[in-house]
Amino acid sequence: MTAISSHPRLGQQHVDQPRLKRHELLRADGGPVRVLVVDDEAALSELLSMALRYEGWEVRSAGDGAEAVRCARAFRPDAVVLDVMLPDIDGLAVLGRLRRELPEAPVLFLAARDAVEDRIAGLTAGGDDYVTKPFSLEEVVARLRGLIRRSGAAAGRGDSLLTVGDLTLDEDSHEVSRGGEAVHLTATEFELLRYLMRNPRRVLSKAQILDRVWSYDFGGQANVVELYISYLRKKIDAGRPPMIHTRRGAGYLIKPGE
Repeated sequence: MTAISSHPRLGQQHVDQPRLKRHELLRADGGPVRVLVVDDEAALSELLSMALRYEGWEVRSAGDGAEAVRCARAFRPDAVVLDVMLPDIDGLAVLGRLRRELPEAPVLFLAARDAVEDRIAGLTAGGDDYVTKPFSLEEVVARLRGLIRRSGAAAGRGDSLLTVGDLTLDEDSHEVSRGGEAVHLTATEFELLRYLMRNPRRVLSKAQILDRVWSYDFGGQANVVELYISYLRKKIDAGRPPMIHTRRGAGYLIKPGE
């Protein structure tokens, strides 16, 4: 798959390696989940669409409100990603029209970080969740997966289990094991390992890890990443073929032990 490069409204994000083991979220009929992306910025819409297709989902996009309503009527999406600010119809008005076509489909709003009133208005009008710009592609995917599961539109197929080599992580029970032996992690160690395992064989920079595990507002130093990587290595790799690797000057990745 072609890499997703950095984008000023997204931050650094790359989608360029297949997962070792895919845990698909499927429609009740066994087909791929359908998502409609509505945003008037073509580059941003394409980045989102690529990330969602990487999940195995079927994606359509629309550049304005009128097109979104027409596409929803024909495509019948299971979820919608909807920008609040559109060139022709206000996003809240689009939501009202979409609700008449798709009363059960969850809607994830895209809102400007400083537009608190837009976020409140969107949720009050019937939106299910929102992310603020700039955002990470992984955050959008994670929020959509949660919304789709809760809506009952799709069922997971081993959805909560991440597997890389002989290492498994259950996102629901928070149980981790390697080679059948339980591994006990703190909450932060678990989040760091989950992020690595969601991106097997992909080098993740310290900045990406800080953003995902410690959030945008984390004020600490990047060496906290090195510290927690060392904690994970002691618990995951001790006495076994190493799975967590450093790429000097680039970041960290996880792959099956050799």
